[in-house]
Amino acid sequence: MNTFESLWISCKDGYQLAAQYYPTEKSTKEFPILICPATGITKNFYHAFAEWLNQQGYNVLSFDFRGIGQSLHGKLKDSNASINDWGQLDIPAAIEVLLNRTQSEKVIIIGHSAGGQLLGINPHYNKVAKVLAIAGSTGHVKGLKGKTKLLAPLMFNVIFPVSSFIKGYGATQFIGMGENLPKNVAKQWAEFCSKPGYVMNAIGKTIFDDYHQEIQIPITSFWATDDEIATETNVQDLLRLYPNAQTKFIELNPHKYGYKQIGHMAMFKKSHHKLWPLLEKELAI
Repeated sequence: MNTFESLWISCKDGYQLAAQYYPTEKSTKEFPILICPATGITKNFYHAFAEWLNQQGYNVLSFDFRGIGQSLHGKLKDSNASINDWGQLDIPAAIEVLLNRTQSEKVIIIGHSAGGQLLGINPHYNKVAKVLAIAGSTGHVKGLKGKTKLLAPLMFNVIFPVSSFIKGYGATQFIGMGENLPKNVAKQWAEFCSKPGYVMNAIGKTIFDDYHQEIQIPITSFWATDDEIATETNVQDLLRLYPNAQTKFIELNPHKYGYKQIGHMAMFKKSHHKLWPLLEKELAI
């Protein structure tokens, strides 16, 4: 028996996003959960976590950003998807669908990496009750550590430009960084991470609606001490973008919870389910 319903989300510009809705027979929670994925990661990666949240009484919706997974229509090299689109069109459309399904007034966003970084350009920010930013940071290259600090400049300055020119997309799959990316996503990812502030680097250039100052809701950021991307420096860099929000910063040491590593990705894996109640505790408004 399927625990979810497959559906399509229609964005303001008509683009169709593939989604999975996990309904409860009778929700015991005030707000439903919208899971917003990391760059190049599909909704299927969050399936076990979504099921678990569902069992706790939450209605849950997960989806693929345009150009990723089942939300890629046609050939990747022909995709014009951008990170701007993800924040300004995709997430707002997903919010609308979840609100319509649940008849709720607001949603809670659990955003993984990029999925937790785009609230400030989301025109439906006032329909969000709270954000849990999991491994959410600006990803600024100077704030990275470990092997990623060495890999990122190579990926941004060599792999992305070369693969975009030759193949028409940003090659990430062969280095274990999720699905290959639409060329505009790859280009923006490199640009956004080249300076502090991530998406703020596009304000006034390709993004002209900035809501960071207006946001006053609680934003809780979870980061693992062994995460080479969402380091303490980069997590703090993200939280500073919301000067009027109620920000909270939660550090997770993998050894404290019996894990060898958590890193940037493992928090949503079934093997790390012992961490999930820590996340759920922060869902309370």
